Order: sequence, then structure tokens, then C-alpha cells
Amino acid sequence: MTLADQERTDLAARYGKTRQRGTRQRILGWSVAIAFVVVFTAWVVWVAFDNNSGSFQARDTGHKIVDKTTTRISFEVSMEPGSTASCALQVQNEQHAIVGWKIVDIPASDKYTQSFTETLRSTELGVTGLIYECWLT
Repeated sequence: MTLADQERTDLAARYGKTRQRGTRQRILGWSVAIAFVVVFTAWVVWVAFDNNSGSFQARDTGHKIVDKTTTRISFEVSMEPGSTASCALQVQNEQHAIVGWKIVDIPASDKYTQSFTETLRSTELGVTGLIYECWLT
């Protein structure tokens, strides 16, 4: 071994570029890659076999400010016939603070899509009415 080779070996050992460290980094890299593939595959299988995905939707179709303390919210709910659900509706003021709130039970029906209009009372003038969240019951 020449003096230059010895100096390179000494520098590599000093700054962590040894053969053993390279092997450790490759093993760690492969372990992380395999763990990612396993988690991603599990997620894909979970999504593929989730029976509820795509079978329930709710959407706002409009709102009307009737007066200072009353708002009408129109919405549609699409779900499997015979299912029941609940929806939380809200009225918001200009600062987007919630000034009215109501939970509505959606009855079972033989139709896939149902339309509803609900009247909400508010503590002050609202500027919008919308669905906060819906869920199957």
C-alpha cells in the first residue's frame, strides 16, 4: 500500500466513509423502502375492500337568507336505498363564525338520491348556510 492509499484510508475512517458504514446505509435504505411498499400495499388493499367508499355523498344545492334570524338550506343526500344518515347544517355570518346549527336525521328511502330543505334559526344575520358534515347512521 502506498502512502497516498494509506492517507485515503485514514481519511475515509476519520470521516465515516468505511466499508462497514456503507453496508449499514444500504441495509437501512432497503429496510425503509420495503416498509414503505408494505404500508402502501396495505393501504391499497384497505381502500379496495372498503364497502362504504363511494356509496354516500352529500352536497349543498343552495341557501336562502329569509330574515335576520332565519336561513333555509337546500341539500341532496345520495346513499344506498334503505340506509339512514344524519347531517349537521350550519349558518355562518360575515366573519365565518357559526351563528346557527342543526342536526337533521335523514330517513331511509327507496331512492338513491333525496333532496331536502331545512330551516335553521340563527343568533344573528347569516350570510351563508351549508352542510358541515354528514354520516351514515
